[in-house]
Amino acid sequence: MTEIFRTTVTQVGSSATSFLDSGMFVTFGGNVPEALHEFCFILADGRTRATLQPGQVFSVDGRAFPITAVGDVAQKNLDALGHVTVNLDGGDIAKMPGAIHVVCDGAAPEIGVGSILTIEQP
Repeated sequence: MTEIFRTTVTQVGSSATSFLDSGMFVTFGGNVPEALHEFCFILADGRTRATLQPGQVFSVDGRAFPITAVGDVAQKNLDALGHVTVNLDGGDIAKMPGAIHVVCDGAAPEIGVGSILTIEQP
């Protein structure tokens, strides 16, 4: 597989993990607005090196989640702001323009400071 995105979680907002129970999580770069900080996993800078699309694989600390849908502005937001909403529902149509949907069989990923997030092209 070819890695097209890699970043590290640098901070975890106080309520960020609560969204995992709802089948989603939210990331933002270091420029996260204060009002959103508590709800996000804060990322180190990173940029994609290819177009995001279904069929690629989003991974959290090596645990793979196949991408099933990518919203119209998800890549732009990820590159510019480190911001994306990852839905763990396997949906084939993005619910929001800034969302990525992935297949999650089993428990939601465990994400913490130091977690590595990647996107790879098979």
